[in-house]
Amino acid sequence: MADSIPLPVLSEAERTPLVEALLARIERLLEEQRRQAELIAQLRDEIAVLKGEKARPKFKPSGMEQQTEPESSEGDADGDTGAGDGTRGPPKRAGSAKRPKTAQLTIHETVGVSPGMELPAGSRFKGDRDVVVQDLRITAHNTRYRLEVWQTPDGEWLVGTLPSDLYGGHFGAELRRYVLYQHHHCQVTQPLLHEPLREWGIDISVGQIDALLTGHTGAFLAEKDQLLTTALEVSRWISVDDSGARHQGRNGDVTQIGNDWFAWFASTYSKSRINVLQLLQAGERYYSLNAHALEYWCEEGLPAAARRPLQSLTTITGTPAWEAHLDALGITRERHRRIATEGALLGGLIQMGFSLDLAIISDGAGQFAILLHALCWVHAERLVHKLIPLNERQRADQARVRGEIWDLYADLKAYRRNPDPALRPAGRRASTRSSPSAPPTPPSTAPSSACRPTRASCCWFSNAPIWSCIPTAAKAISAAM
Repeated sequence: MADSIPLPVLSEAERTPLVEALLARIERLLEEQRRQAELIAQLRDEIAVLKGEKARPKFKPSGMEQQTEPESSEGDADGDTGAGDGTRGPPKRAGSAKRPKTAQLTIHETVGVSPGMELPAGSRFKGDRDVVVQDLRITAHNTRYRLEVWQTPDGEWLVGTLPSDLYGGHFGAELRRYVLYQHHHCQVTQPLLHEPLREWGIDISVGQIDALLTGHTGAFLAEKDQLLTTALEVSRWISVDDSGARHQGRNGDVTQIGNDWFAWFASTYSKSRINVLQLLQAGERYYSLNAHALEYWCEEGLPAAARRPLQSLTTITGTPAWEAHLDALGITRERHRRIATEGALLGGLIQMGFSLDLAIISDGAGQFAILLHALCWVHAERLVHKLIPLNERQRADQARVRGEIWDLYADLKAYRRNPDPALRPAGRRASTRSSPSAPPTPPSTAPSSACRPTRASCCWFSNAPIWSCIPTAAKAISAAM
């Protein structure tokens, strides 16, 4: 795509007002071109359907992740696979691993049951046979809080306070948890929630259910932000992705951050790098000046005239205060404000303790290319998987290249499980063998240039075996997750 073509690096003397204006216009045109390309693709699909033709094919996952997993020679710990004698047999059916289903249950009530008939003379008691029955009781539980009221000798009135989890309302924490879980996790609508609650004896209106769902969310949002902060502190890598959808007449976006141990989501109205940096800060926005911010401004081509007043910055908290600071410094050009904001947010993120060794793995989108950025192998292989070969030779070339990619990916995953330094030279040779050009295809179906290796196309491995990499672009490296 056109937006992948790097712009030439200009010196300070070459950055005249006219050149700055042209660069800003080029950025706007590239963004507009990207949006138009997406719209044209959608319209082409709609026209094809109206003509009775087929739209663009939907490609199923290639299966590279599953097919490159090693076949274990031993059964799983739970006994779900294997024949139990150390050999790998056919997988057992679901539920075949038996366990005592009621041994761990808490017994709330014990009821003695006699045979229900008159016992013959001479019968002897032989003990009990236990039958555990699980049941569910849903009932209203109303609590009257008697708030003591006292008056001090000087006339001051003192009143008892309600528990903090009530938020001063008339519905308890368990009822609120139930409403939140049913609505957000089980997709139960408010009218369908209202009906059973009234049948169970809860005097609640639809409006009060809406208030339970939308009010007092501060504690939940704080817990959500703390989850991300803690996860970033203990993780070696994270994967990030975003997706767009229409919401209330506007284009909205949801960003996902996670790895094997956590998943975190946030809905915003932007896919920019500023949005990503703000989300990674997880809470209050901090804009700071440090060596990383200065280096970012230089790399992104922020003119010295704009960098000079920013060097007096220490730390500013909050987006409104930062915008006011830029206005006070006279930084008004959109491009300058964007780069200055990105660098200051990056400085604030690192000042908060963000690890410089944390790998950020994405699909190669530019907004995620910050610090130690890596390209997901699954996304990289998908470029070849989605090619449409037109003849037998192209199909053979596509199968060959995909096979080499799969083999290299399997080797990298094997190295991650067993980081043997002796495997590094083999990885380099495999990289050289697995980086030919894509199979001959028409330009319209050629893979993105992000998939082509650069001069440093040798495979290298991180000292930490949690992820392994192969360079694919100036700031993007493919990572075996």
